[in-house]
Amino acid sequence: MREFARLDRLPPYVFATVNKIKMNARHAGNDIIDMGMGNPDLGTPAHIVEKLMEASQKPHNHRYSASMGITKLRMAIASWYKRRFDVDIDPDTEAIVTIGVKEGMSHLILVTIRPGDVVFTPTPTYPIHPYSAIIAGGDVRGIPLGPDSDFFENLMHATKQTWPKPKVLILSYPHNPTTEVVDIRFFEKIVDFAKEHDIMIIHDFAYADLVFDGYKAPSFLQVKGAKDVGVEFYSLSKSYSMPGWRVGFCVGNKETVEALRRIKSYLDYGIFQPIQIASIIALSGIDEQDAKNNLKDQQECVKEIVETYRTRRDTLISGLRRIGWDIKSPKGTMFVWGKIPAKYTHMGSVEFTKFLINEAQVAVSPGLGFGEYGDEYVRFALIENNMRINQAVRGIRKIL
Repeated sequence: MREFARLDRLPPYVFATVNKIKMNARHAGNDIIDMGMGNPDLGTPAHIVEKLMEASQKPHNHRYSASMGITKLRMAIASWYKRRFDVDIDPDTEAIVTIGVKEGMSHLILVTIRPGDVVFTPTPTYPIHPYSAIIAGGDVRGIPLGPDSDFFENLMHATKQTWPKPKVLILSYPHNPTTEVVDIRFFEKIVDFAKEHDIMIIHDFAYADLVFDGYKAPSFLQVKGAKDVGVEFYSLSKSYSMPGWRVGFCVGNKETVEALRRIKSYLDYGIFQPIQIASIIALSGIDEQDAKNNLKDQQECVKEIVETYRTRRDTLISGLRRIGWDIKSPKGTMFVWGKIPAKYTHMGSVEFTKFLINEAQVAVSPGLGFGEYGDEYVRFALIENNMRINQAVRGIRKIL
């Protein structure tokens, strides 16, 4: 048997086990309502698709592109940050396009740390946050995050107890899977902490737009001095319902962006250029011809996507509460993070997830897949319409 050293540190993928059970149930003829993987079901807005089709017809767009992204897309990124957060981004030195956040973050960690370097991540959290460091040979220390703990206090305690001192802290707010949110004061403390302890910050801002009930998610880069200590990643997957397009970007600290640019120059030629051109329209919301014709700003599509997720959230939360499963209504993300009902806590999240599939015909994600501190929870992804969500509630009612 061949040995693959970097795979030895990766545990069996919990979600693969659950997916196999789900597929077996479907093959047996069961109608499984899938609220497991956070894979947006809403189509990409028409004006973005139309621009992709138009750009794809031009042969010069079929050539190799630039690994850091075409200039006009980086300019659109800078303009988007200025409009949204009043943050100035130099498109030439402080912005780079990535093939989704997972690719960008993985390669940034690969170029940032040496084997044995310590990386802090929340636990539970999105799997690529710790595993990007593990694949790169780093040592990961999980910082407990959740409604019953003070993350910043836990962070300070872990820093005092860790040697060698941590090199990188990966954050993500609004947070997947816990749906936790923060205000700008939290990031101010993080910047001060990073400067005091010489730690690089990577903030995954994938759910920047998916916020509800008047809450507005702050950008890490809004804090004075944030660019001195870190970068922020953003993805078009959720806000513009473009998951399969694989478009993200990294902005912030010049040296960090340059490091990512250098390693990517060895590894890829960038995203298919028509996709980048369509992404300009997504971020800009309106192209030059539309502006001349005084057409409305197509950024309204983001609001419509957010509203769809809000109604789904409300349908699920109200339905679960009605049948006795009281879950906090999240202010952000496209997920609901629910503590397993008391009578089933002993099962753990993986067995409870299997139980839901087999007995309620509903698939969710087990909290253990996001880290050990998630094992008392399951995550619902809001990727089914309201009718199917109500059907899921009826299925769950049978076991409650």
